[in-house]
Amino acid sequence: MSDYQGDNGSVEPDITVIGAGTHIKGEMHFDTAARILGSFEGRITAKGEVHVGNGAVCKASVEGSCVIIDGRVEGDIVAHEMVRMNADSLVKGDVTAPRMIVADGASFSGHCRVGPEAAGQARKEKSAAMVEVVPQENGSASYRHEAPASRNGSADRVETARQRLAEAQARLSRFSSDEQSDGDEG
Repeated sequence: MSDYQGDNGSVEPDITVIGAGTHIKGEMHFDTAARILGSFEGRITAKGEVHVGNGAVCKASVEGSCVIIDGRVEGDIVAHEMVRMNADSLVKGDVTAPRMIVADGASFSGHCRVGPEAAGQARKEKSAAMVEVVPQENGSASYRHEAPASRNGSADRVETARQRLAEAQARLSRFSSDEQSDGDEG
């Protein structure tokens, strides 16, 4: 994108700006920095800095090298270098970063993991196994596994998902047999 002139008049090259009055829903990935001035709902990931400007509302998970908040964020934040919540900012969600600065007047509701180990933990969790129960057209369900379950926590999540799948299939089976019994009586 073209150069963006920041609030202090300085020119910031290679920054994508979501303007005030713009409403976006979905998932956005930025190869450089991003400045959100409007509203966004979904997921934001950037290789560079993410700045949620004054008056902006993000109902989204936000990930970037540095995450700076002047507006409102409702979602989890992961920063690989630093999170800075300026005065009058509002954050509702969990924060993970090596460094965190919270200005007087900022509002924060959630859990935070801060320090050098926090960034490493966030990367581990991101690569952990993801299991999703997928309903099928024939009324059954299956599960989709998106990563090897090599860690104990991942193996536990996979086993929990398998148990939930088995329970859902048992409920579906009972429902189907109840439905057939009702049809036989009528």
